[in-house]
Amino acid sequence: MKQAVISSSGLYTPEESVSNDELVQAFNSYVDNYNAEHSAEIEAGSVEPLEHSSSEFIYKASGIKSRYTVDKAGILDPEFMRPRIDQRSNEEPSLMCEMALKAATQALESANRKPEDVDMVIAACSNLPRAYPALAVEIQHYLGAGGFGFDMNVACATAAFGIQTAVDAIRSGSVKSVLMVNPEICTAHLNFRDRDCHFIFGDVCTATLIEAEDFAEDRAKFRVLGTRLSTQFSNNIRNNYGFLNPSETPGRTEFDRLFKQNGRRVFKEVTPLVANLVTEHVNDVAVDISEIKRLWLHQANINMNSLIS
Repeated sequence: MKQAVISSSGLYTPEESVSNDELVQAFNSYVDNYNAEHSAEIEAGSVEPLEHSSSEFIYKASGIKSRYTVDKAGILDPEFMRPRIDQRSNEEPSLMCEMALKAATQALESANRKPEDVDMVIAACSNLPRAYPALAVEIQHYLGAGGFGFDMNVACATAAFGIQTAVDAIRSGSVKSVLMVNPEICTAHLNFRDRDCHFIFGDVCTATLIEAEDFAEDRAKFRVLGTRLSTQFSNNIRNNYGFLNPSETPGRTEFDRLFKQNGRRVFKEVTPLVANLVTEHVNDVAVDISEIKRLWLHQANINMNSLIS
C-alpha cells in the first residue's frame, strides 16, 4: 500500500472584504426599511418587527471580524443584499473555475509540479455552479492537467472528504498525484437578511496536492498517518436550494432556499462527536496526544477528517 503525503497547498482570496461594521450598517438599514414598510402590521401584532444586529453580537457569536467576498457592493446594498456576479458565456471559464485555477497554480508551483503531473482533480465544495459538465473537469481542462476529475459535495466539510478520497486513491495505487481544490462562494447562498447567520461565511478557494510519498521524493511534505470520517443527519443546518425548486408546488420562499442554521443546537450536536472522533483517531494511529501541535477541526452534517503529521 502506498504512503500518501501532502506535498503543498495553495490559497486564493478575493480582493474585497466586508467588515462587521459595514455588514451591520447594511443589515440595520434593511431592518429599518422592513419595519417601516410593515409598521401597520407590526402595530397590529400580526408581524414581528426585525431586530438590529451589532458588531459586538457578531464577534461574540462567531469570532469573525471580516470576510472576503467576490462582490462587496451587492452585499452592502440594502435593496439587494447578495453578491452581484456577471453572467459568463459557456466559452469562458466559470468564476469558481477561475478561483480554483489561481489556488491550484500556487499549489503546483510550490511543489515544483506541472499540471500534466496530476492524475486526478477533485473539486470539493459546498455548492456547485451547475450539475454538468463537472466543475473538476472544467478545472482540469483550463489547467491542462492529466488523468480525470470529478466533483464532491458534502456541504462545507467537503474538503475533509476530498482529502480522504485522494488519500485512498493514492494508497490503492490507482493514481500518484491528486489535486484537490475547494472553491467556495458561500456569500451567494447566505441570507444576508437573517440576523442569526448573515455574518458567517465569505468566499475563498484552497488547493491541496496529495501524492504518493515515493513520487513526492525529497520535497518538504506531511505524511498522512490516518484518516477518519463521520456523518450524522441534522436539520439544524440546511440549504434547500436545488434544481427541483421551480417544479415544487407551492414554491419555496427565498428565505427557505438559502442557508439557515440553529447555531446552539449545532454546537450541542457537534462537540461530543468531534471530541470522541479525535480521541479515537489519535489512539488508532498510536500518537500520544502531547505530541500534537495543531488541530484543524471542521464539522458540518456532521463530520471530521483528522490529519496528523
